[in-house]
Amino acid sequence: MIVPQVFWFPKLRASLPVLFVASILVNIGMWCERFVIVVQSLSHEYLPSMWRTYAPTRWDVATFAGSIGLFLALFLLFLRFLPAISMAEMRQLVSTPPESGKR
Repeated sequence: MIVPQVFWFPKLRASLPVLFVASILVNIGMWCERFVIVVQSLSHEYLPSMWRTYAPTRWDVATFAGSIGLFLALFLLFLRFLPAISMAEMRQLVSTPPESGKR
């Protein structure tokens, strides 16, 4: 809740390092919120005698690692078949007229 408040200042809004750090902190905060919602609701039953701390099993870790691996594989395939092209380079190529052999 506090991190996005830096965007009230135009100078910070235009700074790429500040935007990057703020986006990372917001993502960490959102992940922690989801962790609290999901894990705490799964680890606490209605009876107080059933309350315990969540500990991931090897299947939980394997599923998490597999989902990260699948995302990275698909992302790298996307970059392989549809590479990123700079708009500035494309504008420069389109705007320059072809050179003729006559001088």
